Amino acid sequence: MTAPVRIWLETSHHAAFQVGGWAWVRDEAGAVSGAAGGGRRIGAERAGLAALAAALAGLPKDTAIELWSASAPVLAIPRRIAAAQAGEAAPEENLDLWAQAITLLSAPGRGIRAGRSAAGTPGAFAAAWAELARDRAKDRGDFTAPIPKPNLAKAGVPPQP
Repeated sequence: MTAPVRIWLETSHHAAFQVGGWAWVRDEAGAVSGAAGGGRRIGAERAGLAALAAALAGLPKDTAIELWSASAPVLAIPRRIAAAQAGEAAPEENLDLWAQAITLLSAPGRGIRAGRSAAGTPGAFAAAWAELARDRAKDRGDFTAPIPKPNLAKAGVPPQP
């Protein structure tokens, strides 16, 4: 059995300016990658969904995932998808990104385990980049960019157990 892909994903949202940023760090068997992005006129939920879609892009559909975040709305995404598929309260906004999340997370063979990230982990690194992305989006508008490899080396990704 292969080790799950570990993803640390954080968002930063400023409600007064309706601007949000996000960042993720992904560890695929020791290959670390990451990206940050943000947008204007974006809500907190949309920022989290956009970040999740970007973090899962390109992964094989049967890949097991460990999702780490300090954001309760991000960690609730798998639960909300399961509830909607069971006929409970379906999302009413951001339907384009919810459709992507459902496709990416509900693939056959895809296992997902979510947990709260702690200080001093790659989650803290992602949180700092999410704030930077939020500020950049406020000044310059919508964007997505990879996090440079020299910076990712400082993320503190622990070795797979």
